Amino acid sequence: MNWPLLYDMQRTLDRRIETEHGLMEEDLFARKQLAFLVELGELANETRCFKFWSIKPPAPAERVLEEYVDGLHFLLSLGLECGLFYEENEAPSAGRPLVEQFLAVFRAAERFGETRARAEYDALFTEYWRLGAALGFSSDDIEAAYRRKNEVNHKRQNERY
Repeated sequence: MNWPLLYDMQRTLDRRIETEHGLMEEDLFARKQLAFLVELGELANETRCFKFWSIKPPAPAERVLEEYVDGLHFLLSLGLECGLFYEENEAPSAGRPLVEQFLAVFRAAERFGETRARAEYDALFTEYWRLGAALGFSSDDIEAAYRRKNEVNHKRQNERY
């Protein structure tokens, strides 16, 4: 995974949004944290992994991947907000059932939100990447989908989304 490239792409998008919306002087951490958690919930909803009462299947893999990279955008942005960069290059293996992995990400996000510390950011990022593996996505899948969605996000800014 080319993390430096993804952080650069995210930095460019963040600066554009913050400049165009007059947010350069604002602390956006709390809003970005909530946005990440909302995207994580939307991702869980698309997988339907917790919906024991329903027989409806999960969304198609491409839709789930798109939701996953929506969360990745905010995870990268949170790191940038705190001057933190994830550097691990080896993808973690999926080790938990999907519901437990989602809960692990939520818990890690809460810890990071409380501390804004490097160790908690790294732990959150690892759990999120592990979630991607549990969903069946390779590093190449994630990086390619991130690039596509980043282009969409810039286009949305062009269209005053």
